[in-house]
Amino acid sequence: MPHPLLDEVTIVDTPGVLSGEKQRTQRSYDFTGVVSWFAAKSDVILLLFDPHKLDISDEFKRLMRVYGALMWSLGKVLNTPEVARVYIGSFNDKPANEGFTGPLGKNLFEKEQNDLLADLLDIPKKACDRRINEFVKRARSAKIHAYIISHLKKEMPAIMGKAKAQQKLTDNLENEFAKVQREYHLPSGDFPSVEHFREVLSGYSIDKFEKLKPKMIQAIDDMLGYEIPELLKKFRNPYD
Repeated sequence: MPHPLLDEVTIVDTPGVLSGEKQRTQRSYDFTGVVSWFAAKSDVILLLFDPHKLDISDEFKRLMRVYGALMWSLGKVLNTPEVARVYIGSFNDKPANEGFTGPLGKNLFEKEQNDLLADLLDIPKKACDRRINEFVKRARSAKIHAYIISHLKKEMPAIMGKAKAQQKLTDNLENEFAKVQREYHLPSGDFPSVEHFREVLSGYSIDKFEKLKPKMIQAIDDMLGYEIPELLKKFRNPYD
């Protein structure tokens, strides 16, 4: 389609979500893994519902009950404190059927469709914020990983019993994380998953890691405290 937005975005249509046991047994690949991979790289995710297929009741024919039904279904599958934005409308190339929606519903459908299009047009501007936020998150994560490894390395014996000491440290990783948090005054929410960190760490020898380099930590702090804010000043605020 000849729309300038398509010069700046890529739209990926993933397979639909099957109901019940079909979702798990009738896939020849890791559906959740594939969709998660795309989701982590996306600026906007649109989850499309057919209100006629929601397993709730026959009351969907009334417009606001359809909206309520959608929110009810989303509440069961989206485990987030944020309220998902629901666009309700007839999203095709034909005008809304006023005989079905009524004049009030037709007006609502048109406004909802315009809202959706406006949000899609904002993607290129808002994508910059998301990428910078993701970069900052990774930088903070790298800093915390460095502190954790440095702490574990200090707890290792100099000569004898290294394997036994490493096993003890990994078994008590929750306590070691708490020590690092207190020592460096770090927010607990920035720490990695204990189980995942333990699994990755099992493939390495702690004493083989390099020592912590304060200059590199300072470089990360300078970047987060000064360079990123200066970089953001060069971008137009998309919310003006």
